[in-house]
Amino acid sequence: MSKKEKNLDIFISKLLDAAKIKYSADGSTIKEINDALKTASKKGTGRVGFPEFVGISNDFIIVIENKVDLEKQANFVNEDAAEYKTDAKSLKDYAENGALHYGKHIVDNTNFKKVFAFGCSGDEKHHIIRPIFIEQNEYKLLQPVENFENFSSSNIDRYYREQVLGETPPEVLESEELIRQSAVLHEALRNYGQLGDKEKPLVVSAILLALSDRNFKVEDLNGDEVRTDGEKIFDAIEDYMKRVKVTPQTKKDKVLRQFNIIRDRTLLNQVDERLEKTPLKYFTEFVQTKILASITANVKEDVLGNFYGEFMKYSGGDGKSLGVVLTPPHITELFCDLVQLKPTDIILDPCCGTAGFLISAMHQMENMAETEEQKKHIKSNQLHGIEIREDMFSIATTNMILRDDGKSQLVPGNFLAMEAKELRKQNYTVGFINPPYSQAKGKDTAHLSEIHFIEHLLNSLGDNAICLAIVPQSTMVGKRKEDKQAKKRILENHSLQGVITLNKETFYRIGTNPCIAIFKAHKPHDAKKRVKFFNFEDDGFVINKHIGPVKTERAKERKVKLLDCWFDRDDAETKFMVKTTIEPSDEWLHSFYYFNDEIPRIIDFENTIVDYLTFEFNMIMQGNEHLFEKAK
Repeated sequence: MSKKEKNLDIFISKLLDAAKIKYSADGSTIKEINDALKTASKKGTGRVGFPEFVGISNDFIIVIENKVDLEKQANFVNEDAAEYKTDAKSLKDYAENGALHYGKHIVDNTNFKKVFAFGCSGDEKHHIIRPIFIEQNEYKLLQPVENFENFSSSNIDRYYREQVLGETPPEVLESEELIRQSAVLHEALRNYGQLGDKEKPLVVSAILLALSDRNFKVEDLNGDEVRTDGEKIFDAIEDYMKRVKVTPQTKKDKVLRQFNIIRDRTLLNQVDERLEKTPLKYFTEFVQTKILASITANVKEDVLGNFYGEFMKYSGGDGKSLGVVLTPPHITELFCDLVQLKPTDIILDPCCGTAGFLISAMHQMENMAETEEQKKHIKSNQLHGIEIREDMFSIATTNMILRDDGKSQLVPGNFLAMEAKELRKQNYTVGFINPPYSQAKGKDTAHLSEIHFIEHLLNSLGDNAICLAIVPQSTMVGKRKEDKQAKKRILENHSLQGVITLNKETFYRIGTNPCIAIFKAHKPHDAKKRVKFFNFEDDGFVINKHIGPVKTERAKERKVKLLDCWFDRDDAETKFMVKTTIEPSDEWLHSFYYFNDEIPRIIDFENTIVDYLTFEFNMIMQGNEHLFEKAK
């Protein structure tokens, strides 16, 4: 065995270990499989033949065949139809052909009827790992993977149902149903309540809070003209906020003022002949039966925020005119993973919207907390949010209250108008931000551009705090003079750690190409430091036309690859990650620094020569030899 072959085997074994898959080399610890492999020779002689690795995950067998040369990944009769050559040389020389051979042999000669066979080639940095699912009399070629995360005992059954059988994941069906119900409720709020787009989510928030109060009963909403349905709902909200000890009183009062619409809007409290009840009772019954279950079941997701986003879509706007682009849950979770949150962290989100970042952070930090007292402290003292829009502030507060947090440090206000020196006294260790987009329309509003929000947040954090921002890619380019100056100031006072280019559909139908930028606060950038730039457009999410980006099982291994590279546990080819020094005038994006680090192969050179000679011959045969005389 050559050194390169040994290194590839070591690399693959590390990936198997990371996924906690039980395996053995050159055979199997399962006697039935080992006996079958004694007649699995690739030459068809009926003699012994062993793949590099054989593993087991739940009731699936995993077979792996390695080849060092990337050109030896697969040999097809018809690649489009995934029809492999089965002659002895192809089985011996090509990774996928050999893996398929061993997988079929196991299926045909044992009681194990579900096999994932992997052809692996290359090295740790440049490699191909491609699975083939094999069962009786058929097989299916699947998309390449970066690791074996999807094939661990906790993930493999779901991967099989989704990628092999083509089943729709249950949560996708639940999301589709929630969105369908959102559309129905949206129409009802408009038709029966004549509510505006900003008023609709406030009414829903109020109803959710009222339904959380143990003494509130929907049956009590009877259209009484003396004590109206709106007053009953409002009183239930007030009682619930007292019960969960919402503080301070100023925040409580501010939220309650937003909910005055429940009491004051006459149309909501009059019996509608079409409904034979008040619109408020109809809305409350609808939320209780159609929406509340999804809100309470998805405690770690910002379902209310997603619900708000749906209202914005149905209202005919995409939020761009208001700069409102709500952050998807998988991004808020990724933020937390990238900073490796600790239960002692103090977090600031100065544009908190519906509190999506704070909810994800709270969920992760609570899971790490060792005592109930520590959990209470996290909720009461370590999650800080600022929101300029009063309606959003009320929704954010509702979101936190619904998660048994009445004491979170949410405040209404204009972040850019707040003094960084005063905010620094809180000694925030982590800053998350999804700033308003496209607010800088001219010289008078240049200070409202996304990069200025990032700079102000960095200035407001504690020493060595980590700051993550999700912004349009144009932010990292810096087209305006003021933005270029802000980039320069940032590197003079803080440091850029990395930028991750995201899937173009992360904000579905918004028309924004986003990226995540990671900084360290109050540590001037070292000009010799190499910054990491990622192309994470292939994140394992696919577009569902009804609900936007949907997580597939591939998303797990893609995320693991990103985090492994981010934390220096793994390396990657430059098409995925580039590490380089930077200048303030650079475009801080993967596309700007990318270079192809794959050495051209002899076969590529030969194919180019053949293509050129074929072109020249065809031109001469068509009487166009003068083209080459001009070139000479």
